[in-house]
Amino acid sequence: MTVLSNIPSRPKRKFLPENFTVTTWEALKPFFDQLVERALPDETALKQWLHDRSELESVISEDLGWRYIRMTCYTDKEEYSKSYQDFVQNIQPHMAPYSDQLNKKTLESPFINAIENAGGGYRLMVRNLKKEVELFRTENIPLYTEISTETQKYAELSGAMTVQVNGQELTLPQAGVILQSVDRKQREEVYHKMAERRLKDKDVLDELYTKLISLRHRVATNAGFKNFRDYQFKSYGRFDYTPQDCFNFHESIASEVVPVLNEFAKERKAKLKVSELRPWDKAVDAEGRDPLKPFDNGKELQEKSIEVFKRLNPYLGECLEIMATMGHLDLESRKGKAPGGYNYPLAEIGVPFIFMNATSTMRDMTTLMHEGGHAVHNFLTMNLALNDFKSPPMEVAELASMSMELISMDEWPIFFPNSQDLTRARHEQLEDIIETLPWVATIDKFQHWIYENPTHSLEDRKQKWNSIFDEFSDTVTDWSGLQANKDYLWQKQLHLYEVPFYYIEYGMAQLGAIAVWRNVKQNKREGLEAYQNALRLGNTATIPEIYKAAGIKFDFSKEYIRELMRFVMEELSKLK
Repeated sequence: MTVLSNIPSRPKRKFLPENFTVTTWEALKPFFDQLVERALPDETALKQWLHDRSELESVISEDLGWRYIRMTCYTDKEEYSKSYQDFVQNIQPHMAPYSDQLNKKTLESPFINAIENAGGGYRLMVRNLKKEVELFRTENIPLYTEISTETQKYAELSGAMTVQVNGQELTLPQAGVILQSVDRKQREEVYHKMAERRLKDKDVLDELYTKLISLRHRVATNAGFKNFRDYQFKSYGRFDYTPQDCFNFHESIASEVVPVLNEFAKERKAKLKVSELRPWDKAVDAEGRDPLKPFDNGKELQEKSIEVFKRLNPYLGECLEIMATMGHLDLESRKGKAPGGYNYPLAEIGVPFIFMNATSTMRDMTTLMHEGGHAVHNFLTMNLALNDFKSPPMEVAELASMSMELISMDEWPIFFPNSQDLTRARHEQLEDIIETLPWVATIDKFQHWIYENPTHSLEDRKQKWNSIFDEFSDTVTDWSGLQANKDYLWQKQLHLYEVPFYYIEYGMAQLGAIAVWRNVKQNKREGLEAYQNALRLGNTATIPEIYKAAGIKFDFSKEYIRELMRFVMEELSKLK
């Protein structure tokens, strides 16, 4: 395994000037014009042209990345918000028609068949270009600009949400830690404060979602699709599965996972010795132990995570170490910071940026394991020839991250030197899988209904959410007196607002991650090698081909999910 010995530097540019930075569309336009006008007399010229286009797109992508990163790190700094808006409103709309021209120029070349048959990802790139040409409509450019502007409002609304606890102003992620307190009265009090704060914006968030649904439906119908779901499946390049496969996934989760979830809830209620299991009883340790605290601050989280990755494999550790050295980690929660967490690929330098809202919880630790898996994926694809090759399908991207959560568990003694805490942490992680899969099915099924019925009323939305939520929830938790909280639970899921239909991937990848972990447990060296070899493929192979390279199956059948759940339950039984 090659170990990175130096901080990566930006590759030498061959098309753009070394000192070029993205400022205005007027400054960018000549490079697009040059690509549009250049003659492509042979296969070599076409390949060089593709490389030059890739370089231009990488520079632009990285510039947009930094604008987004700064905006989410500091939602209260107007200059960062304006910088991002400037790109979305004044640069991106101009690029769209040029991208369409460049796509068509590629596909119309007499040498395209030779390129397509060259291997190394060109086949999938051409397939993707054909899809882009099919979807492009000039009238959708202003709609996408409006959608981008509207989705930004969700981050601003969420980032501004705080509550007062014991005279201290806390962000919702910070307050959420108190839901792990063994003091039930305190948990209940904080739960109500957080719920009330969310409900203050429920109408604004409802209105925002309604507007986004309408805009997205117009995009879809403009492109000749019946609904946005069908459009988005095509847009995401979901060539390897269909909406029906998603419905099969929902059924399999309801059949094979929800009954286990129900048993867990019954067990939790009995251990807590409560007459009713309430929503504020779901995060606390069932045996009344104080919350696990794997680290005290962002610095310690960073250092311990690097050590975990190093012990798994020196290369993996160096990936995180490089990010830390370059200042590409922003881990701690603070006021004015957008919610959630992400790993943002930076296309030109190749070293991504991890953003999250850590306090001191185990969930924060596993979030960094997750985002670190994405980051490793970026490092492993860094040297692929074209930017297109480095952008894997989301089902593969999430396989990288969710697998890392599980395969890192053998090195968790770094966070939990006490053996009892370690056992408990591993137990919580496996239980979390059982809870994650039904939630993924809930959000995904909700989205299918939303966009299949774009003119639904707010009351229809509320009723449908509740029926789907109930389908994938345990029957033990008592929601009496909390109906409004339950009605709007979906509003905390940022994917619904910002990246529609990007959620089923978590479920598919979670199943894949269990299979990767099973392989690593059987043979650590071979399992890790297969995992990394699969990630190195980037976007140069289909999803089933990449899963096969990892030594696992791309399968949503009840039989396969039952097999994987049996393995998880066996591993859980070893921890008792």
